Amino acid sequence: MLGRITGTSIQQAPRRFRVTGTLALASSLSVLSACTAPLALEAPRPAVSVPAAWQQADPAPLTIDLVDYWRLLDDPLIDRFVAQSITANRELAAAAARVAQSRSAVRQARASYLPQVDASGGVRRDFGDFASDELNFSLGGDVSWEADIFGRVDYAVAASEAELAGSGFALADLQRLIVGQVAQTTISARASAIRLAIARDTLAIQDENLQIARWRREAGLVSSLDVEQARSQRAQTAATIPAIESDLASSANAISTLIGEAPGPVLALLEDAATIPLPPAGFGFDAPAEILRRRPDVRRAETALLADTARLGLARTQLLPLVQLTGNIGAAFTNPSNLFDIITGGLFAGVRQLVFDGGRTRAQIDGAEAAAGASLAGWEQSILGALEDVESAAVALRAARERVVIFNEALDAGRNAALLARSQYQAGLIDFQTLLTAENQLLGARNALVASEADRAAAFVRLTQALGGGWTPADLQRADLQDAGVPDADLSDAPLIADDVTPMGERIEE
Repeated sequence: MLGRITGTSIQQAPRRFRVTGTLALASSLSVLSACTAPLALEAPRPAVSVPAAWQQADPAPLTIDLVDYWRLLDDPLIDRFVAQSITANRELAAAAARVAQSRSAVRQARASYLPQVDASGGVRRDFGDFASDELNFSLGGDVSWEADIFGRVDYAVAASEAELAGSGFALADLQRLIVGQVAQTTISARASAIRLAIARDTLAIQDENLQIARWRREAGLVSSLDVEQARSQRAQTAATIPAIESDLASSANAISTLIGEAPGPVLALLEDAATIPLPPAGFGFDAPAEILRRRPDVRRAETALLADTARLGLARTQLLPLVQLTGNIGAAFTNPSNLFDIITGGLFAGVRQLVFDGGRTRAQIDGAEAAAGASLAGWEQSILGALEDVESAAVALRAARERVVIFNEALDAGRNAALLARSQYQAGLIDFQTLLTAENQLLGARNALVASEADRAAAFVRLTQALGGGWTPADLQRADLQDAGVPDADLSDAPLIADDVTPMGERIEE
C-alpha cells in the first residue's frame, strides 16, 4: 500500500497568523502593534508517493542505534577518528559559522517588528558684531515604525528563520556525510594494510619458489623457463607493493584532513594490519516515512521550500499598502535649566501604495514563484533520493555478505591447491606453470576476500547513512539554535514550522 504526500499549490499557499502579544511601545503604537504576530507558513506539499514498506529491506522494526552506528563495527580507530572529526573537522566548523550567520540574520529580521529610534544633539555659537556669546544647545529624537498589517515583516522573519533551520539541517547533514566518509576511508585503509601484508607474504613465498627453480635448473631437472617464469611472477607481485603503499598513504592522508590534523600520525596507526570491521549480522528498518523524518538532507530541502514560500509572500506584499508611523521631538535651550522651556514635536502617519513600476514587482513575484517551484522539485528529489539510497544500500549489503561467503570457500580451495602444487613441484611431479597458476589463484582469492569484507563493512556504513544515522539534534547545540526556538530533542518543530502546521514527515498519509 502506498501513501501519498499531497497539499496546496504554490499559488494557493494560505497565510495564517498567531498573535503572541503586543509590542511594549508607547500607547500610540500599541494598538497597531497588536496586529503583528509571528507568521505560520503552510508550504506546498510534494506530490511524491512514499511506500508504506521497503522493497529490499528487512520489514522487522529497527533494532540498532543509528546515532552512533559506527561503534557497532567495534573498531577503536574508527571510534577515535569519528569522534575527532566531529570536533575538529574544518568543514563542520565552517557550517557551524554559517548557522551563526543565519542566526544573526534572524535577529536582524525580527528587529523590524520594533520601532527605530534615533537621537541627535548639537551645540551652536554665533560669531559677528551682533552675535550673542551664549551657547545654543539642541536635543532631538526621531522614531519610525512600520505597521506590519499585510505581513511584510512577518514574511521576512519567516524566510530568515527558515534559512536558519536550513543551515542547522545542513550542518547535521554534513556531519552525517563526514562521519560516514571517515568510517569508509578507515575501512578502505584497513583493507589496504591487509592487502599489503598479503603481498609481502606472497612475495616471500615467491622468493622461495624462485630459489627452488634455480636449484632444479642447476641440477638439470628443469630448463631456464621455470626460472624466468618464477622471476616474472615475483616481479609482478613486488610491483604491486608500492601501489598498495600509495593507496594506504592516500587513505591515511584523507583521514587526517577529515579529522583536522596534518598527515603523518594517522598513517603510523594504520600500518599495522588488522581485521576488517565486521558489521552486525542483520537488523530491521523503520518505515520509509520515519526514515524521511530522520534524514537531515530531506529536512533541509523542506526548509528551503518554506524559505522560498515566505519570500514569495514577501514579494506579493509589495502590491499592498505600506503603513508607517513617524514622529519627532526636539528642544532648544541656552542653559540646562531651560531644557524643557521650548519643546517641539510632531507625529505623522503615512500610507504608501505602489501604482506603477513598469511591471518590475510582478516580475519579482513571478521569479519568486519560480524559485518556490524549484524548491518544491528539489524537495521531491531529495525524498526520492533518500528512498533510493536505502533500497540500493540494502541490496549492496546483502550482496556483499553473499560474496564474503563465496570467497571464503574460494580461499579455502585456493590454499589447498597451492599447498598441493608446491609439494608436487618440489617432487618434480608437475611443471612450474601449474604451480604458478595455483599461486596466482590463491593470491587472487585472498585479495578478493579482503575486498568483499571491506565492501560489506562499507555497505553497512552507507546503509546506516541512508537511514539517517550519524547525527542527533543534540549535536546541533554547539550551533546554538535555541535562539531560533529549536528544541533540544527534536528539530521537527523548527521555528519556521508553527505549532499549528504539521511537519513534513507527519504529512504522509499511509
